[in-house]
Amino acid sequence: MLVRLALFAVAMFGFGFAMVPFYRAICDVTGLNSITKRDSVPTNTQVDTSRWVTIEFDANTRGLPWSFAPGSRSMRVHPGELVHVVYEVRNQSQQVIVGQAIPSYGPQIAAGYFRKLECFCFQKQQLEPGETRQMPVVFVIDPLLPKEVATVTLSYTFFELNAATPAAGSGKVSG
Repeated sequence: MLVRLALFAVAMFGFGFAMVPFYRAICDVTGLNSITKRDSVPTNTQVDTSRWVTIEFDANTRGLPWSFAPGSRSMRVHPGELVHVVYEVRNQSQQVIVGQAIPSYGPQIAAGYFRKLECFCFQKQQLEPGETRQMPVVFVIDPLLPKEVATVTLSYTFFELNAATPAAGSGKVSG
C-alpha cells in the first residue's frame, strides 16, 4: 500500500510539472495569455503621439496671505498621456488658514477634455502658520480635444474658507 501511495505521489508531481509546458502551448495557440510573450511591452494606445499640446500653469490667491505657484510654468504633452505636476503653497501668516482651490481652463472648451485623476482642488487645504506644502495634480488631456486647440491654460485660484464652514464629513458648524 505504501509503495502504491508513493508511486501515486510521484505521478501527480510529474503531472503537475508537465502541465507548465502544456499550459504555455495552449496559451500560444489561443492567444489567451501573454505570459509567454515577455519581449512585448504594453503600450497605452490612447496616447495621440501625432500631436503636441502645450499646457500652461497659473496660480492665484484671493484674500489669502499665501504664496502659491506651479512647479513649472508650462509643458508639452501628447493628448492621452498621463501627466504629473506639482504646485507649491506656503502660508505666510501666523495663523491657521483653510482654503479651497478652484480650477479654470482657457480656452473654456478645454475643460471638457481635461481629466484630473488626482488634484489638491478636490479637498480643502488647511495650512499651519509658515507651513509649505507640495501639492500634486495628475491629469490626462483627452485625445478627442479639438485639433485646433494647441495650448491649454490650467489656472487655480485659492479662496479662503469662512471659519463657519463645516469640515468635510461633520455636521457641526464652528464659529
